[in-house]
Amino acid sequence: MTRKAYMIGTGIGNLAAGIYLIRDGGFKGEQITMMGLEKHGANDGDTVKAYENEYSNQALSNNKGFLAKGGRMLNEETYENLWDLLRSVPSLDNPGQTVTDDILNFDHAHPTHDVGRLIDHNGPRIHGDKNDYKHMQFNNKDRFLLSKLMLTPEKDEEKLNNVSIAEYFASSPHFFTTNFWSMWQTTFAFKRASSAMELRRYMNRMILEFSRINTLEGVTRTPYNQYESIILPMRKYLEDRGVTFINNRKVVDLEFKDTPLRDEIIVTGIKYEEVDNENKSGEIEVDENDLVFDTNGSVTDSSSMGDFNTPVKENMEYAPSAALWKKAAEKFYSLGNPDKFFNDRTQSEWMSFTVTTNNHFLLNEICRITEQEPGNALNTWIESTPLMSIVVHHQPHFKAQRPNESVFWGYFMYPRRNGDYVQKPIIEMTGEEMLEEFLGHLAAVDPAKDNVRNHKQEIMDSIVNVIPVHLPYASALFNQRAVGDRPDVVPKHSKNLAFISQFCEMPFDMVFTEQYSFRAAQRAVYTFLGIPLSEMTKMHHYEKDPKVMARATKTMFR
Repeated sequence: MTRKAYMIGTGIGNLAAGIYLIRDGGFKGEQITMMGLEKHGANDGDTVKAYENEYSNQALSNNKGFLAKGGRMLNEETYENLWDLLRSVPSLDNPGQTVTDDILNFDHAHPTHDVGRLIDHNGPRIHGDKNDYKHMQFNNKDRFLLSKLMLTPEKDEEKLNNVSIAEYFASSPHFFTTNFWSMWQTTFAFKRASSAMELRRYMNRMILEFSRINTLEGVTRTPYNQYESIILPMRKYLEDRGVTFINNRKVVDLEFKDTPLRDEIIVTGIKYEEVDNENKSGEIEVDENDLVFDTNGSVTDSSSMGDFNTPVKENMEYAPSAALWKKAAEKFYSLGNPDKFFNDRTQSEWMSFTVTTNNHFLLNEICRITEQEPGNALNTWIESTPLMSIVVHHQPHFKAQRPNESVFWGYFMYPRRNGDYVQKPIIEMTGEEMLEEFLGHLAAVDPAKDNVRNHKQEIMDSIVNVIPVHLPYASALFNQRAVGDRPDVVPKHSKNLAFISQFCEMPFDMVFTEQYSFRAAQRAVYTFLGIPLSEMTKMHHYEKDPKVMARATKTMFR
């Protein structure tokens, strides 16, 4: 019997697993079936233009504009699995090149150098005074605690079980007033309530970036949004090789074999509903020799959108991908605890907004005030009550973007807080009100003496749309957790079920990165196919590099 592989979820992790099965495992495309409700998840870049195009999968009637629920920052030095696998995926735009070539060539031609990373009432912190954002602003207690955290051995991680960053630094609240914390939390989306265990992993894995976090020079950008630059080429690779994609299928439960030991995990059936077919239900019989790869959680699950005139209506649904994980975890003790990540939105929710304009006036004003060109990463208004940041990508960010159009994206880390210029909680604002909030902050630091305010009507007339999105689980992967709350990629005693997501457990590597999903995919495929794990893509350990550590130490005292 021909062995089959079933992917639950069609995000980047399962796409990577499909490519590993074909490239390294000798699978034929027709052996692989991908099932999901969306073509993509966290690596989004949707158009909701009035006109149709091939990558639109969220048609919103009577709306125009582009939509980016979030932003992803790649890294050339530490995304080893991503670059290796994408070297096997042909470019869709440049014949003879790979996706890795596309991205790195673009990034090297447009290197990131953020000069307006932090913005306060005086404008960008780049002018050499004591608040200059190149200074980390640590005191000795901060340095001691951060060093102690980083040097905690992996075998002692359980000492950080369920410990928040706020609890870890309780004896040094000064830590949360530093430039470092302002930059770190908004670059990686940590909150004070987030896991100290995850902060430890980030400090080790990303120590190379510690000395340049103020400019984000380590950020690697894709030519367009990551859906078009990464997801579409990966799908094309798989489709060209005969992989079956079913984009309207919701998997609602898994059937398991009743074994004598009762701790063996063997999937025998996949129950599903066809969402656009009057919820027609069905079941796939799974042979014990077949493979099942589950996306056990997504940071874009249960999101809700508004528009220029309409606030979001919060979606209170428990994350669908995690609901399937929860059913499995109720049957087997070794599959973790999804409630740790999906049962407390206060730790994880964000509010994002995407602005589309029909001319470049507002974009040019942003560039003038932040003192940087599009494509130079992230600006955070550190004194904004809901903690607002924006990203102005290199333009165009979408292939369908017209020459006269500009697109940028922003987010509020604390959507339950009131705005500073619109006196209501961010989550209750329309897209227009979010724009008003942003323009208020932009105008407050305008060195041209109210140039933004004086051209307010011109700006408003240029707006195509402002699309707000509530993401209840945006940083759920950083929620406080204990060892064992995330299942292993291939759980103990599992014969054919693997988890590939930001909510599975692997040593050393860090969540909220495409690298994590790619590596989980490789680990799952190699484990099931008997390929030695020693042959997995080699990872760098910059935390063991004396030169890198010397720069980090110098930065800590900067």
